[in-house]
Amino acid sequence: MKFLYIISICMLALFASCTNSKEKITDPDAYSLYLEAESNEAEQQTLQDLEFWQEKFIQTPNQFPYLAKIAGAYNQLFGITGEVAYLKQAEDTFETLNDKTHYSNSAYLKGLAGTYISQHKFKEALAVLKKAEANADKLEGTQKMLFDVHLELGNYELAKSYLDKFSNDADFDYLIRVAKWSDHRGDLTAAIKYLEQAKIRAEQSNSKSLKQWIYTNLADFYGHNGQIKASYNHFLKALALNPNNAYAKRGIAWIVYSHEKNPDEALRILNAVTQTYHAPDYYLLKAEIAEFKGDMNLHRQALKAYQTAVNNPMYGDMYNTYNVSLYANNVEKLDEALKLAEIEVANRPTPESYSLLAWTYYKKGFKRRALKIVKDRVANKTYEPQSLLHLAHIYKANNKLKEVKHLKNELLESIFELGPLTAKEIKNI
Repeated sequence: MKFLYIISICMLALFASCTNSKEKITDPDAYSLYLEAESNEAEQQTLQDLEFWQEKFIQTPNQFPYLAKIAGAYNQLFGITGEVAYLKQAEDTFETLNDKTHYSNSAYLKGLAGTYISQHKFKEALAVLKKAEANADKLEGTQKMLFDVHLELGNYELAKSYLDKFSNDADFDYLIRVAKWSDHRGDLTAAIKYLEQAKIRAEQSNSKSLKQWIYTNLADFYGHNGQIKASYNHFLKALALNPNNAYAKRGIAWIVYSHEKNPDEALRILNAVTQTYHAPDYYLLKAEIAEFKGDMNLHRQALKAYQTAVNNPMYGDMYNTYNVSLYANNVEKLDEALKLAEIEVANRPTPESYSLLAWTYYKKGFKRRALKIVKDRVANKTYEPQSLLHLAHIYKANNKLKEVKHLKNELLESIFELGPLTAKEIKNI
């Protein structure tokens, strides 16, 4: 999540009453009913399913499909609660299952790859998916996941080659992937067009899970495109299907904060979400909003909560990008930021990862080394606003003012996505 532009006359918004945007889009009466603490029926049902399949497997341990059901239940619980322990249990179960079946079942291999992807272990996912591809059964599903992984690894030509293998404008899975490809190429209009086509397919199928997925993803893309009302409405659509959809609630909190400049209401939403959903980055968002409103005590508490959460070794490298960005702003943690940035580049050599590496060198004072990295690995290779912001700072430090001016204009178009704290930073570049 990122930040929004604040004109200079509203700088007092950090501390006082100039916090509400003139254009109010959200309606607390429409979403507050989803914030009330209540039992999560999906969680309870999934726990019951887990217990059922565990008992079945104990009774008949040679029935390997039961292990697949158990792993699937753990994955669902991770999605519902954000508890990383469930994801690791899913991974362990899929690894056991594939070991017992000698890595011969593509469905089980893809299940394991999915847990790796969730943990940002993309190279491990690729190795497993190559085995599934060699098995050649249910090949199209494997090709779709190979597109996903190659795109995450920055292997863009390979990703495109896989996308072409399953091209089908009537297929939901193809449409969401060609939308992702369009976004990668910087064509947000095309990305939204494909997602809107996918939305039609999801609604025709009447699949609750597909509709939830497409509503939240379309909401994100609408927000990136400045269509804030459409974004808000689609987050509400997702909540109507699943009142416990934490991501949709977070999306509404971002609109309330970034567009409407109402930090107290945004924090109220996030506080409700984090009662039942546990992911470290939600604390980072709380810290950012607290800083915006000038509550530095809350800011410190939220950062401490984040740090405590990510210290759990189960997260592995999942939060490297967040940590690099956080530590790069702390002179005492710059060496740690650089170490993590180098790990992230090794794990995932994308323009975005190189942007973080360059940013860390820039913050350490190596502005020419940072410039070389961005010229070779970042410039004209990504349209991600945070990477462009890093690029603008590095260009300015190296007196490339023409390039800075061009980037500044692009960044001003991303003010909703970048958020209020970054808006002043953009103005001062």
